[in-house]
Amino acid sequence: MRGPEELRPSDSHNQRLVANVRPPDWRNPTPSGPYHLVVIGAGTAGLVSAAVAAGLGAKVALVERNLLGGDCLNVGCVPSKGVIAAARAAAAVRRAGEFGVRVGGSVEVDFAAAMERMRRLRADISPADSAKRFSEEKGVDVYFGHAEFVASDTVRVGEQDLVFKKAVIATGARAAAPPIEGLAALSQAGVGYLTNETVFSLTERPEAFGVVGAGPIGAEMAQAFARLGSRVHVFNQDATALPRDDADAGRIVQAALERDGVVLHNRSENLRLSPAGDRVRMRSDTPGGPVDTTVDKLLIAVGRAPNVEGLGLEAIGVEYDPRRGVRVDEHFRTTNAKVYAAGDVCSPLKFTHAADFMARAVVRNALFTPLRFGKVKRSSLVIPWATYTSPELAHVGLTESDAEAQGVAITTFRQDFDGVDRAILDGATEGFVKIHVKKGTDRIVGATIVGENAGDLIGSLSIAMTGGVGLGKIAQSIHPYPTVAEAIRKTGDQYSRTKLTPTAARVLRFILRLST
Repeated sequence: MRGPEELRPSDSHNQRLVANVRPPDWRNPTPSGPYHLVVIGAGTAGLVSAAVAAGLGAKVALVERNLLGGDCLNVGCVPSKGVIAAARAAAAVRRAGEFGVRVGGSVEVDFAAAMERMRRLRADISPADSAKRFSEEKGVDVYFGHAEFVASDTVRVGEQDLVFKKAVIATGARAAAPPIEGLAALSQAGVGYLTNETVFSLTERPEAFGVVGAGPIGAEMAQAFARLGSRVHVFNQDATALPRDDADAGRIVQAALERDGVVLHNRSENLRLSPAGDRVRMRSDTPGGPVDTTVDKLLIAVGRAPNVEGLGLEAIGVEYDPRRGVRVDEHFRTTNAKVYAAGDVCSPLKFTHAADFMARAVVRNALFTPLRFGKVKRSSLVIPWATYTSPELAHVGLTESDAEAQGVAITTFRQDFDGVDRAILDGATEGFVKIHVKKGTDRIVGATIVGENAGDLIGSLSIAMTGGVGLGKIAQSIHPYPTVAEAIRKTGDQYSRTKLTPTAARVLRFILRLST
């Protein structure tokens, strides 16, 4: 992740951000005795580990080499949603005529103002992750500098040795350049390319914007920049956008991107990049023929690499893979019994909320459950995810393809939003709720929602799966009318109707005769 000296532009907002999450005048504390927990990395997993442990009475040290807040605050969730909010506002104005609202003239987007708003709001949020808050309010010893294990119970930061009873590796992951022909030549020519770590430093709108990859980052940024006025080309090796998600949902999102002006080159092969002055030429082979276009800025939105280098993991027997990260067991413990890991450095699910709950589990497992009884298992965590395109796409548990691959027999219930009154009135009928139950039961094993605010809606299904609430109980739960969330209850109604078998119908008719 970028250091404080690399944040651009160096305006008052970024200066305020740095003052909170990497104070220039910060003095590292002097350790006094061993720590119950030393946490390396101050992204979401690290911050939560430190805060929870300290809140429960542990003596905690937190070490960060760059900016507190990690990717989420500085170059991920927070800035991306700020940009997406501006893009949604522009799209809403363009659609206003559908609701009888007349907006005179064309819609003009002030890209620099939109990005300035994002930086301002990011700085406003940053006190929650600040060094001062963790030090003064939470009682955590905050150290800035490079951390390295030098013994099985010691981490060195600069010239100071931090002795620990347990440690947590929470160093996260970074953008990794894939092996694309010509990518290195761009940097050599002084043209370069953007990743999630640099795209939010833009202050001028690129007229032509290229994106490699149509996963969550690629899809979100492609749509956002198109709505803010850029001509966007996306080169995607897969058959559709968001290939890890439900195929039906991915096609709906892809159609929305194309409607917003994004040009998707799916099944793109042999991508070649080359400098064209201060621009980037992109050539590829696609089923529709060769593509040759030139863009002002290029975003590489594929590839993440765990931050495992230079930590001295070999010296203390912590096994890791350069691509998959630190190896952990079901309880998040590494191959060194004193050292645990949480977040992107050890998990294939690289989401802020996943890192949050992994960190909570790590603190419990490492410090407060000395016996195996009561420890939290990785497999017990029900982790949803959401992609914040318009419409949003959210998912939890198994998809239909997952169930097939794992040999899990399921029954699927689907409610389209064009059959939900509130969605009709809001002009947001695109999408659906799809819920999978284990065949012969009402136990929910997975769900996908594609539609506006899908990220908010998926939470209720995550609660149901965590709490063992079946689809039958959801059918009995009263939802306010009219709300979009009624779509979830309607899938419950569909399940309830399956219980009305011919035998059940005959029994009901008999009871009806008795009651009259």
